[in-house]
Amino acid sequence: MQKKTVLSLSAIGFHKISYLEWSSSKAERTIVCAHGLTRNSRDFDILAEQLSEDARVICPDLIGRGESTWFSDAHHYNQPQYLIDMTALIARLDVESLTWIGTSLGGLLGMYLAAQDNSPITALILNDVGPVVPRSAMARIAKYAGNSVNFPNLDTAQQYVRRIFASGEELSDEIWNNITLHSVIQKSDGSYTLAYDPKVSSSMFKLWFTGVHLWSIWERIRCPVLVLWGAESDVLLPETIEKMRRSGPKIDVIKIPNCGHTPSLRTQDQIDAIRNWLRQH
Repeated sequence: MQKKTVLSLSAIGFHKISYLEWSSSKAERTIVCAHGLTRNSRDFDILAEQLSEDARVICPDLIGRGESTWFSDAHHYNQPQYLIDMTALIARLDVESLTWIGTSLGGLLGMYLAAQDNSPITALILNDVGPVVPRSAMARIAKYAGNSVNFPNLDTAQQYVRRIFASGEELSDEIWNNITLHSVIQKSDGSYTLAYDPKVSSSMFKLWFTGVHLWSIWERIRCPVLVLWGAESDVLLPETIEKMRRSGPKIDVIKIPNCGHTPSLRTQDQIDAIRNWLRQH
């Protein structure tokens, strides 16, 4: 795994997008893995390591997360900027086609990119997200997404991380330790804070009240789609899945039992399901 960066442009100048590259010398497929609203590239460590046995896997930090630039002005955290940044990343990769794996917000960005004319995305995997995100789910996310939280030590941080990001899956202490370690950054005084700019939530202010509705985008997608669906998710609802089956691209759905938003992509059954689907697409 290598840490790399690419420059992208906003209205206030250039900024840095950090990404991890997991490569195979025999790779014919390039995969981009995009994280959720308050997460970062390290969410895909286990998945990327395994997929890189026969693929080139790229895991970026969206702007305002992880090691990418954090804007001083919250207005620049918005969907058009995310898409510009990801286009710059794709150009840096110098590939004609790629597979996109997106968790939550990362899946929405994948949908937007896949819906464009001449899109390089030839296969799309959506992790517990679809064309509709209900207002109730947005309200739940809003309760924590904009909070600036400090922790005196990693144990306290892990208590918070387990409470906020638990999806109902049974994950080992080792995995939770890893999630926590990459969910925070250490400050100069030795304490810890979350590894994202709380201001990233401000650009979604209107959506907190309206929810997300992207059926027109969904119906323009032409590549095959795999949907990982947390059976207890409040973001991806059964009625959304049913309408997705009836419109837009051909989809395969894998329902993850006893799981809410979002499946971790860290368990072997989920990783194997993704690998098996990719072998067929």
